[in-house]
This record gives sequence, structure tokens and C-alpha cells, in this order.
Amino acid sequence: MVTVGSFDGVHLGHQAVLREIAHRARALSRRSVLVTFDPHPLEVVNPAAAPQLLTPAAERLEALAETGLDIAVVLRFDAHLARLEPEQFVNDILLARYQMRELVIGADHGFGRGRAGDVALLRRLGASRGFDVDVVAPVPVPGELGGGGGGHVSSTQIRRAVLGGDLDRANQMLGRPYRISGQVGQGAGRGRALGVPTLNLADVSPRKLLPPDGVYAVRVEGRWGRSGGMMNQGSRPTFGETKRTIEAHLFDFEGNVYGEWVRIEWVRALRPTRQFASTEELRRQLTDDREQAIAALAMPTPVFHA
Repeated sequence: MVTVGSFDGVHLGHQAVLREIAHRARALSRRSVLVTFDPHPLEVVNPAAAPQLLTPAAERLEALAETGLDIAVVLRFDAHLARLEPEQFVNDILLARYQMRELVIGADHGFGRGRAGDVALLRRLGASRGFDVDVVAPVPVPGELGGGGGGHVSSTQIRRAVLGGDLDRANQMLGRPYRISGQVGQGAGRGRALGVPTLNLADVSPRKLLPPDGVYAVRVEGRWGRSGGMMNQGSRPTFGETKRTIEAHLFDFEGNVYGEWVRIEWVRALRPTRQFASTEELRRQLTDDREQAIAALAMPTPVFHA
């Protein structure tokens, strides 16, 4: 049981497809398989149009691991793969490599050179090559987020919400909080000097889509469990530093986590990044930020529906 696609975000629409192939595979004692790509196909065929990603490769695999999927195959997308006609992709990859018996796809699916592999062509190929094709209906934007104007969940809609800072809307379409994963690196130690030691994400992928810069209430997950905290995302103008960083201060936590892998969830925007006249003024603001973050984290956790 196979599905194919970029699956950036692993959002509610993707989850509907994955649930369908997992259900069908279990019923027939088969394996459910996702064939996906890295890098994003547009980075190869049209780099100028390539979007920043909701889930770079490692984060996408994390999200897929939380579904009922059996196997995720990540194909390196290169010029050779981009040139394959849909028939070649089906014959040489889906059938020859993965012994596909049934293909389950979303309604707007397309693959192969020029995305010519649409539903109609796939059904013709299935009829001649002995595999079934099923289409999963698109998932409507949840509840009041649809604004009465309809619309369906898509990676594009979620990217717009994240870019605009509308994390509630993005989260509802994702079915989980928007988050980033990465390794903790060595910082400059400024937070510790201010009484708010931070963990700093090292080597954040430039392909990762971030919400607007600012200070956020966050939840951070690591080997120790989960902690609430506050995070500065962006530059540090008070210290004359223009490099964009992601540094989070965890509440009620002490420990050395350098080199460890952590996951950070954006919870609520608190304020924009700004320059302070002195470190003492910044310290006072951080105290206020802490109070606001604790209040935001104490709010009821939203319920997300898959």
C-alpha cells in the first residue's frame, strides 16, 4: 500500500492519506509505505519558486513516526528523478522497487516530469499494470478557521499562517503545535550573565520556515521530558548582534544539554525583538517576559483533531 508526495508539514490532509493506507494495509496484511523526497522537488526544478519548509527532512521523519505509517522511503530528488516521465516513475520505482499493489493519493496529486502524473493517468496505468488507485478527499480547514469561505488544508495555507504569525491557525491545520527540532550548541553566555541561561539551537536549516522574529512562550522537549520557557528568536540588537538566533530559557530547569537534540514548540508571541538602552533595562523586561510566558503556558492546551 503506497502513497507518494513531499508531505511537507505532515498536516491534517497528509494524515488523512496516511490513515487510509495504514488501515488498508492492516486489513490486507500488507505494509503501508510513503515514498517522499529530499530536497523538495522545486529546489531542483525551479529553485526560485522553492518554498521554505514547515518540516525539513529530519522533522518530517519525526512527524511521520507519530503516525501509523510502517515505512517512509526518502528518495534523493535530483535532475535524473526530475526527468522521469510518470510511467517511468511508476514502473522503475513504485512497482519494481516497492511491489506496489495499491496507490492512495490526495485529490490534487501530481508527480513525474511536469507533474503530469495526475489521477486520470495513474488510473490508466493501474488498469494496465495491475494496481488499484484510490483518491482521498481533501480535508476542509477546521471549524471557524474556514471563515465560512470553504478551503482545504494545504502546506501553502499553513506557510502563509506561519509567516503571518497566526500560529493558532497553523496549528489547527497541522493538528499539532508548530515546532522546530535541532541540536543544542554553545552560545555566547549572555543569558547566563543576565540570570536567564538559555539553550541555543545550532545550525538551524535555512530551509526551515520561521514565524516573525520576537519573544515567545514555548515548550521544550528533551531527554529530561518537557519544560515551559520563553524564547528569543531573531537578532540581539542590545548587544549589536544582527545574526538570527533561536535561544530558549527553560523555567525550573538546571542541567547541561550541550550537544543534545531538543524540540521547541511555539506557544504564544509575547513581543517583538527590540533594542534596550542598557542591560538593566533588558533584565527588567525579561522579568516581565517571564511572567507573561508563565501566564500563557498556564492557559488550557488546545485540542487538535486529526
